[in-house]
Amino acid sequence: MKFKPLFSISLLSLSTFFSFSILFTSAIAYTAEFSGSQTCVECHQQQYSDWQGSHHDMSMGQATADIVLANFTDQQFDYQGEVSRFFMKGSEYWVNIKGPDGKFNDYKISYTFGYEPLQQYMVEFENGAIQLIPFAWDSRSKDEGGQRWFYLYPEMDPYDEFFWTNKGQNWNYMCADCHSTNVKKNYNVTDNSFDSSWSEINVACEACHGPASNHLKWTSDQTQPLAQFGFDRDLTPKVGAWEFTQGKKILQPNKIKSSAQLATCGQCHSRRSQLTDSNDKAHDHINNFYDKYMLSNIDENLYYPDGQIYDEVFVLGSFKQSKMHMAGVVCSDCHNPHSNKLTAPVESICFQCHLPSEYSAAKHSQHQQGSEADQCVSCHMPKTTYMQVDPRADHSFKVPRPDLSITLGTPNVCSQCHNDKSATWAAEAVIKQFPDSTIRQQPGYAEAFYQAATNDPDSSELLTKIALNPLQPAIIRASAFSRLANFPSQQSYRAMEQAVTDPSAQIRSTAISASAAFEFADRWRLIAPLLTDTAYAIRTEAAGALATNWENMTSAQQQLLQPALTEYLEIQAYNADRGFSWLNRGNVYLAKRQFDKAEQAYKQAIVIEPILASSYANLADLYRKLGKEQASMAILKQGITNQPKAGSLRYSAGLAYYRQQQLPQAIALFKQATEVEPSNPQNWTVLGLAQEKVNPVDMMKSLSTAYEVSNDPQHLYTLCQFKIKYRDPSTNACLAKLSTLVPPQVLKQLTGS
Repeated sequence: MKFKPLFSISLLSLSTFFSFSILFTSAIAYTAEFSGSQTCVECHQQQYSDWQGSHHDMSMGQATADIVLANFTDQQFDYQGEVSRFFMKGSEYWVNIKGPDGKFNDYKISYTFGYEPLQQYMVEFENGAIQLIPFAWDSRSKDEGGQRWFYLYPEMDPYDEFFWTNKGQNWNYMCADCHSTNVKKNYNVTDNSFDSSWSEINVACEACHGPASNHLKWTSDQTQPLAQFGFDRDLTPKVGAWEFTQGKKILQPNKIKSSAQLATCGQCHSRRSQLTDSNDKAHDHINNFYDKYMLSNIDENLYYPDGQIYDEVFVLGSFKQSKMHMAGVVCSDCHNPHSNKLTAPVESICFQCHLPSEYSAAKHSQHQQGSEADQCVSCHMPKTTYMQVDPRADHSFKVPRPDLSITLGTPNVCSQCHNDKSATWAAEAVIKQFPDSTIRQQPGYAEAFYQAATNDPDSSELLTKIALNPLQPAIIRASAFSRLANFPSQQSYRAMEQAVTDPSAQIRSTAISASAAFEFADRWRLIAPLLTDTAYAIRTEAAGALATNWENMTSAQQQLLQPALTEYLEIQAYNADRGFSWLNRGNVYLAKRQFDKAEQAYKQAIVIEPILASSYANLADLYRKLGKEQASMAILKQGITNQPKAGSLRYSAGLAYYRQQQLPQAIALFKQATEVEPSNPQNWTVLGLAQEKVNPVDMMKSLSTAYEVSNDPQHLYTLCQFKIKYRDPSTNACLAKLSTLVPPQVLKQLTGS
């Protein structure tokens, strides 16, 4: 299948217009359509000129000589004895690399991705799936170490989600929405194919401004009652002017107004999930980001406890933590949105608002004036390198905290630069330089997030304080609410009662997941009002969460749930190219006791994404509930074959044997689970429990390992419990250690004294 552009355009044609600000009172009278950026160039030549050669311009392109940067003249790349080759067939670009079958095959390069500091390449398969190959071209200069091929994901194999032919490297799902304009995925589940289309191959005018047909109507007849010059969004800055206020070191906004700019930029420059590609007004995501996307929280797999970037999070989540965001700063206050470059030299960009007299080298940075270390961004926007050659700045604009490095293990920019010095040295230097700073005395969310990650039961109170603190950024409050899911209490429930009515959609959404630990009646009372939430993402998430209790609902509750549940299933249909969507559907059908539909959904998940372990686990569990033990074990064995890296399938199969008291088979599978996932404490725990009747000594070793990998007092409690039972010589030592981690009454309950 080939892409079907909606109209013919030149690749190098873009003009966007962030300068529109006049508001008209009448609503847009026509359904807007995409017109193509070639219609913008005549009136917006400066913006077009700025755009040419920008990252938006080069976001994606046809693999032709004028855009391909890599050397394809019969180049070879040897990785651990396996040689891949890049070569030409006439004017076409080709690569010979290992495919999912383990054999080397020739693949034609159809598209390019980006251009600096690296360029990636994509192969289009017969079913219309576009996949990114695992090699990239380092487009930096030779002096910088560039002009070479390199392997982006060297440790991937066909069982990894991000192996190049798997779903994690699929353009249609993973990349398209942000690298092209007006993309329609158009997935056909019947034959597992894509008929994806776009308006323009790269990020063009209408990717940011929306369809331009009404604007063109306005330009031809400006008496027409069209708001925003015919566009449905205002992309001007939130602050018209920044003013000096006596006694303030930083300019203050004269007035803050609403603007769609941050949501527009953030739709791509963020770590988020996509719910739809519909242009229906029901999903007008510019007015509500959560009508099309779900923004990730400050989760521990994405950010450090203090909110510094860890994984690739693409700016918005970081920026929303910042004081600048709360003050009204938006992207175009620093960046030219057309060229993507800074609006001023890096050494002076911050002095647009921060008074130079107060933030000079002598008064603030204490580094040599004019040096790289003296630049604001060096300390307040540290860079993390992703994709091996791409350094990206943290946009949370944090104050360096080497003291947190000592207590929490978070990185700090002082030690990164002065890498021959310790964090203690850096902390003392900061205190000496800023003795009057109050930031170290203020209780912060970093400590609470770190403590919650250790499952400390005292975390609930700290998290609740942060979640309910209106002075904290909304994304931090939402992240505190989400962590409360692990600490259910009457206090956390009362906090979530406030969350469901919060103006921030991100905060409302976290009440849904955080309520999972409560009984259905309490959970319904808490989040049922969200079934009619104004945000598409919120009401559908609420529906998906509550649907699992379908049998416990009254007829009236089911009727109230059904409209949002129908929308929830719409999202799964949009994402039908991913296994998780079929799992979600299967879970809904299972809750409704529609077992045939649930079975078919789980089977389809396996067809769509054979390496997704949870598909096999859910189907096996369904068969077990239906009394089909043999079918259950057969599907688990199929899963182990198709996804040998999933310890969960061996765990589930082991449980099946354990329930039948076939201990040798169970123990063998539990051991395999610990070998595949050695850091999963549950694997070690069930192994130990299975070993009890066979070899109590081995049991003790397994339970001890469960605690070692988790540091969870509950696992230590279990170990001590069995040491008491078997009168192990090290029982007292175990109890002494436990006594430092749990309240006295817990220890008393265990020992009976």
